[in-house]
Amino acid sequence: MAYKNLFFDLDDTLWAFSQNAHDTFVEMYNYYGYDRFFESFDHFYELYEARNGALWNAYGNAQITKEELNRERFRYPLQTVGIHDDELANAFAADFFNVVTTKTGLMPHAQEVLEYLSPRYNLYILSNGFRELQGLKMQAAGIDHYFKQVILSEDIGVLKPNSEIFYYALSSTQSELSTSLMIGDNWVNDMVGAKEIGLKQAYYNVNGRMEFPFKPTHLIDDLIELCEFL
Repeated sequence: MAYKNLFFDLDDTLWAFSQNAHDTFVEMYNYYGYDRFFESFDHFYELYEARNGALWNAYGNAQITKEELNRERFRYPLQTVGIHDDELANAFAADFFNVVTTKTGLMPHAQEVLEYLSPRYNLYILSNGFRELQGLKMQAAGIDHYFKQVILSEDIGVLKPNSEIFYYALSSTQSELSTSLMIGDNWVNDMVGAKEIGLKQAYYNVNGRMEFPFKPTHLIDDLIELCEFL
């Protein structure tokens, strides 16, 4: 297929969000002595992850603000174990965001794939992440220079999989639908969202998904596989 424009999700597609965030949480947990409050790090992290997912869903549905999302997800684990200390939760959150943006972990083969693709295609980031974080993460990992533009949900106030963000990405980069490809690890946000506007998709099956509501244009288990058809 004659692709010209490649739209990449960032977190857990290129930048190893899950691992980088986990490592940062371990550092913050130890730095702030959270073992005073929780049975273990895993106990804390399970509480955080469960609430974080629900809050992101609420944020995606415009039920809460970005500020509420960031405030509540750090308060919740503490409140669950009876600690109502907003100052502590806020300090933990501030340090977490400062540290996580310095992490350099990338998904396997991300660097070499970008090196291969960048002279051949127009590369763009299309992400639901926050602008004050995404740029710093890309810079720390040394991949920012591969991309011609970074399009974020904050730019227009809607998140993937909303069709509006995909149309906006195509328009703002002057990319044609027929020659563009969305590459990402999130089935709903990246694949469903792209398919709904007729944008071809490459699903990075990071978690070994076995069942698919529809067949994506391309299915890969490793980023290096992009080089086989691009």
